[in-house]
Amino acid sequence: MTTDSHGPDFSSDANTHTPMTQQTPMNRFLRPLLSIPVFYKVLIANSLIIFVGATGGTFLASQLNSTPNTPVYLVVFVAVGWLVSIALNFVVLQIAFRPLMDLGKVMSRVQGGERTLRAPLTGTDAQADMLARTFNTMLEAIDEANRLRANQIITAQEQERKRIARELHDETSQVLTSLLISLALLEESIIDEQGRQRITETRTLAHQTLRAIRNLSIDLRPSALDDLGLLPALRWYVKEYQQKFPIEVDFQADGFKKRLPAAMETALYRIVQEALTNIAKHAQAHSATVILCEDAEAVYATISDDGKGFDLEQLQKTHAQERGLGLVGMHERTHLLAGTLTIESTIGTGTKIQIQIPLYTTDTMDSA
Repeated sequence: MTTDSHGPDFSSDANTHTPMTQQTPMNRFLRPLLSIPVFYKVLIANSLIIFVGATGGTFLASQLNSTPNTPVYLVVFVAVGWLVSIALNFVVLQIAFRPLMDLGKVMSRVQGGERTLRAPLTGTDAQADMLARTFNTMLEAIDEANRLRANQIITAQEQERKRIARELHDETSQVLTSLLISLALLEESIIDEQGRQRITETRTLAHQTLRAIRNLSIDLRPSALDDLGLLPALRWYVKEYQQKFPIEVDFQADGFKKRLPAAMETALYRIVQEALTNIAKHAQAHSATVILCEDAEAVYATISDDGKGFDLEQLQKTHAQERGLGLVGMHERTHLLAGTLTIESTIGTGTKIQIQIPLYTTDTMDSA
């Protein structure tokens, strides 16, 4: 099972037209008629129906005076005229309002969650095309507003992570270090064995607290990511990860000649971090593989495991809040960098996540 960021085939760009049909004589005759505004289409069609009905009725009335069974013919004429009028109106309205009905279907699908869908342009109905362009422009504006908002939220999160990590490292860690020194000096000055033992226990507890704070600081924002770059930060993270969890991680990197843009490094680090965290929490895996590579056009990342896997279709049907913010965040970070994220998972055989992010894209986040 596979999910990716490609939109439905039905969609078309707001600035493109649907393919033109082959120009036959009939098409050349009908095209000017179809380009008439809907109001005038209906007005002309109904005027023709009324004209034909009135002319036929007048002719029939002039003939019925000399014809026996006049009421029967009159009833038949009225019934046939009524049915023909309804049929012609139905056909005319179907043709006239088809572009609007197609636009309504697209709107319903967009409302149902297909946000990448765009309204097709007919190339014949100017009013319907104007509505379609307006609708597509509105969707593009909403997408851009959502992108900017997500960009601002993620950037603010990273800045706050960096601030908290710095405070934990610079202030809290220094206070605990001073406490450890004071406890060591106090331990040397106490002769009572029981008192020395209690101070030793307190020092051990302070050491554990200091280690936990340093780990929290690094998890929030590893200094290696800012100072050294993506690959050293990930190598360190994988090393620490294997000490915490009984999962063997094979980390591979190829093709990297220089540091990536800061926004891309942050996004890739967080995606790999979230993927490995999900493996530890849910996959029940024994091993995992992280592969990063770069070529002239894009950066590629693959995170796979040998865990229990999951039903991807069932997960996609659940609400975003119910399936957690992890996958949503991974998709958001990839989307903001104009990349694609694909998830493949089968129950019993594990999960594979593949990311492709183009290099030097203008659609990137601000430096985090």
